[in-house]
Amino acid sequence: MNRKLRMGMVGGGPGAFIGAIHRMAAIMDGEIELVAGAFSSDPQKSKQAGEQLNLDPQRVYPSYEEMIKKEAALPEDKKIDVVAIVTPNHVHFAPTKLALENGFHVVLDKPMTFDSKEAKELKSIIEKSGKYFCLTHTYTGYPMVKEAREYVKNGKLGAIRKIFVTYPQGWLSNLLEGADNKQADWRTDPSRSGKAGVMGDIGTHAFNLAEYITGLQVTKVCADINIVVKGRKLDDDGSVLLKFNNGASGVLMASQIMAGEENDLTIQVYGEKGGVEWKHTDPNTLLVKWLDAPAQILRAGTGYLSDVAKHNTRTPAGHPEGYIEAFANHYRNFALCVKASIDGVKPKPEWLDFPGVEDGVRGMAFIDNVIESGKSETKWTEFVV
Repeated sequence: MNRKLRMGMVGGGPGAFIGAIHRMAAIMDGEIELVAGAFSSDPQKSKQAGEQLNLDPQRVYPSYEEMIKKEAALPEDKKIDVVAIVTPNHVHFAPTKLALENGFHVVLDKPMTFDSKEAKELKSIIEKSGKYFCLTHTYTGYPMVKEAREYVKNGKLGAIRKIFVTYPQGWLSNLLEGADNKQADWRTDPSRSGKAGVMGDIGTHAFNLAEYITGLQVTKVCADINIVVKGRKLDDDGSVLLKFNNGASGVLMASQIMAGEENDLTIQVYGEKGGVEWKHTDPNTLLVKWLDAPAQILRAGTGYLSDVAKHNTRTPAGHPEGYIEAFANHYRNFALCVKASIDGVKPKPEWLDFPGVEDGVRGMAFIDNVIESGKSETKWTEFVV
């Protein structure tokens, strides 16, 4: 097809953070254009956002229900193709369900739903719809994360034995909720965030990254979950011992009370022959360590990388790509698959490399299992999906 996909957005209005990131990522490669939106549950704020984005006022809606229903009724050459949902967790399920049932492909911010019951129901809806679904676990979009995955998949490291993944932040070191901080308010509110705080917000990213790079699945967890800041309702710190389905063991740490830390997500994966290390603070570098040879430093944009890493890189070596580009890789691969489905052709394998419903269901199961383990006196808890 020789046109851009038309996108409508739910959420992302005044005061939101992630909505702007989604918009930048979606348009970066010229595959998608934003043409419609229901940007807030407050109709006036939705209108305000539409004006700021220079959208046709007729396609800026007071609610996601009205947007989806009215867009679905438009002619094929006018209606949106894709709905991006960038709301707090408790407003993930309903608009996704409605969008899919009205024939739209969906991009959804993580975690997938408010709880596992919704996640399993949504999985069934997605499968019945035949539409593409992308869940924006950002960090698997980085080219050097994909290179690490290729090293594991191709057996260069040998059988995987140990995985360490840590995600420290410090922004919730004080009680920001209730102090006119929109992000802190909903992320620490059980009625909007769900049963988990830090483990739902960034712990799911660490979990997803570990399973993505290794191709393994967690089978058991042993968790220590904490509320450190007095007055907080949800966990803001935690550590989890992991067992994987090949016998490997691991450690996952996620915390939002580590004062001075920003977003230093780091993963180390070790096999029989060597290991890989990737840090979000230096995302264009992959460190490869060998049992019987000197360590190597691999860099994004270089000719020696895998075709998968190259496909997800836009600039030559030495021209840094970052968070928005990683986000955009998911959007681009998703868009290329949607366009292929419209054209009735088979998508290329590298286009299918974006997080989907299985990642979402396992992410919600991760939340359930670590919170349950944190409450239990039993050392290990079976990982139940």
